[in-house]
Amino acid sequence: MEEKKKSKNISRIILIVIILIGTVIGVMKYREAQRFETTDDAQLETDISAVSSRVSGFISKVYFSDNQHVKKGDTLVVLDDRDLRIKVEQSEAALENAKASLDVTKANANATQEGGGTNIYRIDELKIRLQKADKDYERYKKLFKSGATTEQQLERAQTEKETLDQQVQAAQQSQKESNSKTSTANEQIKVAESVVKQRESDLDFAKLQLSYAVIVAPIDGVVSKKNAVSGQLIQAGQPMCSIMAEDNIWAVANFKETQFEKMKPGMKVELDVDAFPDKLITGKISSFASATGSKFSLIPPDNATGNFVKVVQRVPVKIQLDTTSEVFKQLKPGMSVYVKVILSE
Repeated sequence: MEEKKKSKNISRIILIVIILIGTVIGVMKYREAQRFETTDDAQLETDISAVSSRVSGFISKVYFSDNQHVKKGDTLVVLDDRDLRIKVEQSEAALENAKASLDVTKANANATQEGGGTNIYRIDELKIRLQKADKDYERYKKLFKSGATTEQQLERAQTEKETLDQQVQAAQQSQKESNSKTSTANEQIKVAESVVKQRESDLDFAKLQLSYAVIVAPIDGVVSKKNAVSGQLIQAGQPMCSIMAEDNIWAVANFKETQFEKMKPGMKVELDVDAFPDKLITGKISSFASATGSKFSLIPPDNATGNFVKVVQRVPVKIQLDTTSEVFKQLKPGMSVYVKVILSE
């Protein structure tokens, strides 16, 4: 009987201890839930810049290898640029030809304009002579009536007047034609100038295409996914590698929508990286996504179809890391992390 009593007492003690432990753990979890929000649905992210060619051509030289550190502006690939240089030379020749054509057009316009100026002087001279001939004719008419001159002299004065009148009209018509030619020549100058501008644009474009034969690193970082070999023919837009920015790493934690209420930008965050379990990294909340992660999926759910099943959604939260951490330089994008947001100190 005594052994049974002892056994019952031990069982009671064990049960009480288990209840106490469970209570303590429950209280700790409750208090922790009041002070923290946690998730293990998180990973490290960074900017990844895809490097691709903007022109087609054969690769002449490759100056990088996988996992190599590069600086912004470092030469990565050089293409065979002989055909691009020929296009530049052709554009330069076309520009020189357009400029020469413009000079000729301007010279013709100047000649036409000068000819028009000469006609104006000629018309003024003929008008003066016509005025004199008209006065002479009127004087001879009076003299002929009084018998002081002959009919032949009167006819000569009349002929002189009519001839000068015809010459004035002819000079005026010539002036109109000259003005029309001058206007046409000015329009031709505008056309020639537009051709020069077009050839200048063609040359700028050809030089720009030539500059694309040298492909440089757009950012500082580490090269990965090398896809460039000397002698390889690449097309415009074909990727040759990617560059990951090592100095700009952040974490994205996908918190449940039920955890979202108390979190605010600027709150302190503690992160445990799976690759460095003994190293604690700190940071702070930078911003929240504008929608839940499901809205950015390739095929977002449509609850209007009638097969609605309520699922707790997750909101991506961007976390800025403390760059002074001793393991920050060793962090790699894609690593899994455990995130704890401190709601209150």
